[in-house]
Amino acid sequence: MVADADAGYAAAWAATVLRVLRTPYPWISGHVSTGPGDCDVTPERLHPAFHGSVDWHSSAHMQWSGVRLLGEAGDHLEAETRDGLVAELDGRLTLANGEVEAAYLRARPGFERPYGWAWAAMLAAAVRGSALPEARRWREATALVADAAATNLLDWLPRLTYPVRHGVHSNTAFALLLCHEAYDALGRRDVVELVERRALEWYADERDHPVAWEPSGEDFLSPALCTAALMRRVLEPGAFGDWLAMYLPRLGHAGDPLLVVPAVGDPSDGKGAHLLGLALSRAWQLRLLAPYVDEAAARRIAGATAEQVASVEGQIVGGDIMATHWLVSFALLAADAEHPG
Repeated sequence: MVADADAGYAAAWAATVLRVLRTPYPWISGHVSTGPGDCDVTPERLHPAFHGSVDWHSSAHMQWSGVRLLGEAGDHLEAETRDGLVAELDGRLTLANGEVEAAYLRARPGFERPYGWAWAAMLAAAVRGSALPEARRWREATALVADAAATNLLDWLPRLTYPVRHGVHSNTAFALLLCHEAYDALGRRDVVELVERRALEWYADERDHPVAWEPSGEDFLSPALCTAALMRRVLEPGAFGDWLAMYLPRLGHAGDPLLVVPAVGDPSDGKGAHLLGLALSRAWQLRLLAPYVDEAAARRIAGATAEQVASVEGQIVGGDIMATHWLVSFALLAADAEHPG
C-alpha cells in the first residue's frame, strides 16, 4: 500500500516507470534461436506487451508497478504521467498482444523460468484486483499470459529435484512466494496447492540457515529471507513462528548480517546494481518477519530497514538505467511491508 508518507515518491516512481518502459534499448533478450531464420530479436516484434525496461521480466514488473501506482497514488501523479501510463498500458495489454505473449511462453516453456512467470502472474493479479476503470481493458491480456505461465509452472515444478537457492532470478523460493500470492488472488488453487506442497517438502525441516554466507557479489535477493517469506505464507502463524526461530535463530539480533546495508561498488554495472535491489528486498522481507521476533529485534529491524531503503533512494529514479529499469518494483514491495493494509 502506498501510504501518505510515500506519496512524494509516488510521482517520481511513476514517471520512472513510464520513462523506462518507453526506453527500447539496451535490451537483453532471452530468445533461444531455433535456426538461422529465427535470429531476429527485435524486442517489440517478439514481445509486443513486454518490451522496454531492458528485459522481459523487468517490463512485466514495472508494468505491475505502474498499475499499482495508478490505483493507489493516482491523485499524486502529474496528469501527463498518469495519462501517459494509461496510454502505455493500453497499447501493450491488448488481447492480441496477450495472445502473442502467451503463445511464446507455450512454445518456449523454459523462457523466463521462474522469475518472469511469477511477475506475469503478479501483474495479472494487480490488474484483476484494481479498482481503476481502465484496468478492465487489461484483464484479458494479462490473464492469458498468467495462465500460460501457470501451465509451465505446473509442468516444471513437480520435476524440479532441488530448489535453487542463490540470490538472483532463478531463486526458487522467491518465485514461489510471488506465485503463491498472485495465483491465490487469481483463484488458481491448483497452483497454490502445488507451491505449498513443494515449499513444505524443501524447506519445512531446514534449520539454522548460514546467513554469514550472504550476500554474494551479484545478489538482489537474500536466499534466507526469500525462504522465510515464502514459509510465512505457507505455514499457520504459530507454526511459522516456531519454524522461523529455528531457521533464523539470530534474526534481528546485534550483529545479524542481514541487517547490514550492502556495499555497491559500481551501480552502473548491471550485476553490481543487483546489490541496490538487495537492500530493498531485504527491507521488504525483514519487515514481513519483524512481527515474529522479540521487541528488541523488531526495533533493530525497523532501524536497519530504514537504512537499507535510504541507501538506495537516489538510485531508484536518478540512477543508471541498470538501476532505474527495475528498482521501483522493489521499492513498492518495501513500502507495502512498512505500511500493510
